Amino acid sequence: MSEEHPKEKHEEKFNVAEELKKLPHRPGVYLMHDAEDTILYVGKAVNLYNRVRSYFREKIGRGPKIDKMVSLIDRFEYIVTDSELEALVLENNLIKEYRPKYNTMLRDDKTYPYIRVSVAEPYPRVTLTRQMKKDKAKYFGPYTSALAVRETIDLLNRIYGLRTCNRSLPKEIGKGRPCLNYHIGQCCGPCIKDKVSEAQYRERLQGALAFLGGDHAPVIRELQTKMQEASDNMEFEEAIRYRDLLESVRSVTEKQKIEDMGQEDKDIVALARDEQDAVVQVFFIRAGRMVGREHYYMNQTEGESNESILTGFLKQFYAGTPFIPREIMLQEESSEQEVIEQWLSEKKGSRVYLRTPKIGQKEKLVELAAHNAQIVLSQDKEKIKREEGRTIGAVRELEHLLDMEGLNRMESYDISNISGYENVGSMVVYEKGKPKRSDYRKFRIKTVSGADDYASMREVLTRRFTHGLKEKDEGAENGHFDVFPDILLMDGGRGQVNIALEVLKELQIDIPVCGMVKDDNHRTRGLYYNNEEIPIDKDSEAFKLLTRIQDEVHRFAIEYHRSLRTKEQVHSVLDDIPGVGPMRRRALMKAFASIDEIREASVELLMEKAELPRNTAEAVYHFFRQG
Repeated sequence: MSEEHPKEKHEEKFNVAEELKKLPHRPGVYLMHDAEDTILYVGKAVNLYNRVRSYFREKIGRGPKIDKMVSLIDRFEYIVTDSELEALVLENNLIKEYRPKYNTMLRDDKTYPYIRVSVAEPYPRVTLTRQMKKDKAKYFGPYTSALAVRETIDLLNRIYGLRTCNRSLPKEIGKGRPCLNYHIGQCCGPCIKDKVSEAQYRERLQGALAFLGGDHAPVIRELQTKMQEASDNMEFEEAIRYRDLLESVRSVTEKQKIEDMGQEDKDIVALARDEQDAVVQVFFIRAGRMVGREHYYMNQTEGESNESILTGFLKQFYAGTPFIPREIMLQEESSEQEVIEQWLSEKKGSRVYLRTPKIGQKEKLVELAAHNAQIVLSQDKEKIKREEGRTIGAVRELEHLLDMEGLNRMESYDISNISGYENVGSMVVYEKGKPKRSDYRKFRIKTVSGADDYASMREVLTRRFTHGLKEKDEGAENGHFDVFPDILLMDGGRGQVNIALEVLKELQIDIPVCGMVKDDNHRTRGLYYNNEEIPIDKDSEAFKLLTRIQDEVHRFAIEYHRSLRTKEQVHSVLDDIPGVGPMRRRALMKAFASIDEIREASVELLMEKAELPRNTAEAVYHFFRQG
């Protein structure tokens, strides 16, 4: 492979017309750059001369996406390869590295679990892995559920008594005591000297391998026999154990719905799409049975054909998955079928075929995959629509209520203390109706003693915006406070709003301030804005959003306060009461909402609600009434 047009040539002004003349009639990969030197697109070509020049001809049937991309091209570069197959591999690597804006991209980057059997070991183990290596082990999968894989592994280990430990056997046989699994009958004990030979252990392993290969009947028969024998011998606990194992096996086998597909491994690939996005559905068939399915989102699909999207998916998906089946059945034929088959065959080490079935059961399975993709796409659109209603839609309702526009970032604040001890403040941030937790901030009150929420709020807001102004003046990178909100949502009415307005006026900052006015149950009943209370529909999305913000700012403040309430950090007035230790203090705080409620309680009420003995209840009662 050789690079014919290195990046260094861009030091002089790039002349597209001249550079097009220099393109070789060779296979390779081309990269389109914009004026900022950002890579817009990576493509593969059988003939670089013909392919790259096609972008700069008249706009005939290319579609708006490609036209837009071409209008942004400032220069291109290319890498010549020895074959189309080499170009395909290089194209995949470059797309994965640069994730260009105009390439059709596989949005999900998932790794799927496999079952690995370490058959090269003298005493093999069955484990879960997400990477398939060339290490002489046997692999089964992929599976879409890690939980299902763990359940299957646990089932096989229990049925066949396979080891789960990391001991180096046979080197460590007889060294140390056997583990708990042996004592509870879930391991045959190969670590015990003369207990299980390698040959005997291999017999057990063969049963597990047969099960993973799809042959479940021997396991079911064996468990049924053992369950009956245990029941006949009146060993009912043992019979129940075998019954539960039998149910687990049946549960695993029932998940595999598609059969009679021969004994080969296949993937079935189909898509559904709308104007912006596409969903590709894959059915995983192993040894003739469907073991799982998964869907994948593709973006930047506007103007792309179904064939182009599927081809892009094949290259990106199978570049990243360790298991490649013998046959991949497609909804539409790929224009790059031959080179993709060659590439996959080399990766797998044996022949791989791309098929496009037209009749029979295989064609129906492709249709079924396409139907499932359409369901996923439809449900996802509905989900997005509902989510936008809860978030952006709620913000638009709030804008309408307050007669303003351009609300994006909202900040809300709260103060938390226990009878004035260890005052703390919290700041939560919502953008486009969603919490932006990376911008949440905590404040430990420094200048206020006692339960003065107004003074504490003044300190918090002064510190927050003073820091913000300083960061703006200094042009601080990665500042914590330099982004100001479009509105302040105060957790209260006129009093809290006026405090915020005073702080902003002193700092010469112009930000609207809105209060969330509470009812008797401490829930938002309306908004206080521009010196008037505005009612709000409690069934509206705006009200629900404000309630979520209110709950979140409370939660964040209380969570911070709790983190500080250790014995050394927080002094409670209850600690000064003779006979009240940590347990009774917790009982009092759990039974009563505040110190004031405890102060007002009678001896009988203290005994009843906090379950205190009389002498302790009397000590609490008299403590608050002395001198």
